[in-house]
Parts: sequence; C-alpha cells; structure tokens
Amino acid sequence: MRREASTPSSAAARRRHRIALAARYATLVLMLVVMLGPIVWQFLTSVRGRTENVYDGVLPARPTLDNYVRVAESFPLLQYVGNTLTVAVLAIASNMLFAAMGGYALSRAGWKGRRIVFTVLVATLMFPFESVMISMFLTVREMGLVDTLIGVWLPGAVSVLNIMIMRAAFLAVPREVEEAAVLDGAGEWTRFTRVFLPAAKGALAVVCITSFMGAWDDFLWPLLVLTDSNHYTLQLGLKTLAGATTVNDQRLVAAGAMAALVPMMLLFFALQRFFFKGVGEGAVKI
Repeated sequence: MRREASTPSSAAARRRHRIALAARYATLVLMLVVMLGPIVWQFLTSVRGRTENVYDGVLPARPTLDNYVRVAESFPLLQYVGNTLTVAVLAIASNMLFAAMGGYALSRAGWKGRRIVFTVLVATLMFPFESVMISMFLTVREMGLVDTLIGVWLPGAVSVLNIMIMRAAFLAVPREVEEAAVLDGAGEWTRFTRVFLPAAKGALAVVCITSFMGAWDDFLWPLLVLTDSNHYTLQLGLKTLAGATTVNDQRLVAAGAMAALVPMMLLFFALQRFFFKGVGEGAVKI
C-alpha cells in the first residue's frame, strides 16, 4: 500500500522545526565566535614577527614563537608563575576542605540556627569585593601579612559560593544512603569522608576549578598587598610587562596573556568531565 502523503500541517511543522534548529545553531556559533574571538586574536598576535604590523590582516604572514622567548627574557616569568601557583594551590586546598566541611554542616538538619547561618552567608554575596577590601587590607596588615603570599591567599581561603555549591551537592545525596551508613555503625566523620565526599566529586571539581581561576586571575588584591616585585603574581608581572618603558610591544603582551591562559585551559580540560557533572550537582537549593 502507498504511504499516505503528508498533510500540509505536518510539512509546515517540520519546516518550522528546521528553521528553529538552524536559528539555534546559528546563535550557538555566534556565541562561540564572540567568546573565542578575543582569545584567537591574542594568539595570532602573539605569533606575529617583529617587523609585521599587528593590524595587517588576520593571519600572521610568518608565524613565530620568538615572542614567547622574549617574554621569558623580559621579566622573571617562571618566578611569577611559581608565586601564582603557590597561591592557587593554597586556595584550592583550603576551599575544597572548608567548603566541603561548611557545606556538609549546612546540609545537616538537627542544629539550631542553621537557617540563620545560611541566610547570613547568602547575604554576604550581595557585597562587592571593593566595599570590603579596605577592611580586609587593614586586617591583613594587623596580622603582619602584607607583602607575603599568605596575605594574598588568606582572603580567598574559602568562598561562600563554594560552600553553597557543596551544600547543594550534599543535599542531593539520598537520605537512604546515609541511613544505611548509620545502621552500619558509621560515625559522623566516616559518613562525611566515605559517603558524602565520594558522592560529590563533581561539585569538588567545580570548587577546584573556580578556586584556581579566582586565584590565578586575581589582580586587584595582589596589587594592594604586594610591594616587593619578588613576590609578584603573574597578573602583576603582566602589568609591568605592558607598562615597561623599554617594552612597548603588543606581541609580547599577547604572548604573556596566552602564557597565563594555558594553565587554566589545561586544568579545565583535565577536569571537564567532573565539572559538568558537578554543575548539576551543585545547583544551589534553598
């Protein structure tokens, strides 16, 4: 038997579906160009030759990695990277530890004031960093931590947002799993380390990436705290590279910016599987 011809309404519906699908992909491509366009431009600028005009076309005529070598020779790149890595590793460790412990405490019922503490923590997210940085600086100065990497790390030792992410991830753990652990004789610490933390690996990956990005990209706070160039982080080092009187080359600035971007890209690609899983786990629940 012949298959019945499709009705005009079904054909119109398929046409509308194709148009909507094409518009969706066109929007995604546009967003990709907007987001990756500056990064691609920076990379292409960083591999242009010394005699080549930065704005002469999109693709460099003779790509070269000489600018990256010149960046390493222009200022102590490895020293600044080491300082930044020190702060970033401390930030990752402290945020994963304290955010997990704080999120676990806020996800457990049975103690008074839990709602009040949660409300106060959420309220602190409304205050921008600029409104509290003076008091933070005075506190760090009173502690004798000015011009030290510990002073750079301490204000970012734990983020309220990371606590909220871990709290939401722990709330997603089925209550039956915890009850089974209690029946097996597991104490509070055992349940935290053996049940809840393994179930929140994705959220921990989110905390790890966001903590690293916050410490690696931070510029304003290190600018306030650090005075000795030997303690500079990479972002401050790039500022000196861009503002040096003997170095006024956009190729070098672009090469330095790309060198600062590579560690974040490597960390994200290494943890992306856990990251996207953790985004769903860490959706903040009130």
